[in-house]
Amino acid sequence: MMNKVIKKIGFLFALLALFSLAACGGGEKDAGSADDSFPEKDITGVIQWGEGGATDIISRSLASIAEDELGASLIMQNKTGATGAIGAQYVYDQSADGYTLLFGAENPNLYQLLGISERDYVNDFVPVSIIGQSYAGIVVNKNSEFDTLEDLVAFAKDNPGKLNMGTSGTGGLPHVASAMLKSELETEFNLIPYDGDGPLAVALLGKEIDVTVLAVSAAQEYVDSGDFKMLAVLNNSSLDSIPDIPPITDIYSQFDAYLPWGPFQGIFAHKDTPEEVVQKLSDAFETAQNDEAFIEKLTSLGVDPLNLHGKEAEDFVKANRSTSTWMLYEAGETDVSPEDLGIPKIGEE
Repeated sequence: MMNKVIKKIGFLFALLALFSLAACGGGEKDAGSADDSFPEKDITGVIQWGEGGATDIISRSLASIAEDELGASLIMQNKTGATGAIGAQYVYDQSADGYTLLFGAENPNLYQLLGISERDYVNDFVPVSIIGQSYAGIVVNKNSEFDTLEDLVAFAKDNPGKLNMGTSGTGGLPHVASAMLKSELETEFNLIPYDGDGPLAVALLGKEIDVTVLAVSAAQEYVDSGDFKMLAVLNNSSLDSIPDIPPITDIYSQFDAYLPWGPFQGIFAHKDTPEEVVQKLSDAFETAQNDEAFIEKLTSLGVDPLNLHGKEAEDFVKANRSTSTWMLYEAGETDVSPEDLGIPKIGEE
């Protein structure tokens, strides 16, 4: 008799336990899912370039829209240095929980090739979103003696090392562009490093440098105001935002082999960030990038909106890495072959 009573009591406790679990939500996902709870606090956005540059302008514009979609504040900060590697390393060193994001450009795709850093996008980060593809322009001060790219090239060839070209460091956009010019036109510039498009623009305004290569998105306002002359766009067709500026292939057809190519802006998380967190971030930024005012902003800056996520974003990053690394290698800017780093040429995968 006593055994039957004990069994009945045990059965009742089991039922009570089941009811208690059901009342609390029942499953592990509901009890502590990162997808449900994220974000529970502010998110830090690390911009790897300085204030006033293309990456800074685009990142801050998007962040202010994405906050509403995320339901959390995005605290944006610039961490510059080493061609953006300081900011990239900082994000990599933080917890892989989605609360620290890298707002970066194309530069980490070249870090390993140039010995700048061990980090790179493909192996160390996951793309949350590829925002847009931008283009580069060769610019000089409004009072420069050079009115055409041909004038600039002729002087640089006849006076090697005399013209000061501002760069954003080894592997930055002007450095890659100068390698292209050197390879195809035998020009030689004195390269002077700065921390991104913003400081480069200030240096060109102050005539500290003779020429630089800026993202069109960063140079456009200075061209529109008449402070800068843009001699050519590094593209194989003209841009709608600056239709009067010739593409470099109209002047030197041999550059067609390198193009189309250019800088891009994207948002990246640590590679070990939970998939559901990356997905929630991607969804929020995807919606934010559909904002009409933001699309107009990108277009006005000469940026092609992409809004890529998931595998599309990963494939885009890999293609850019292949093009950029092989371009520098074949221009003689590095003795390290991309093949040694496991980077195939486009079309030879």
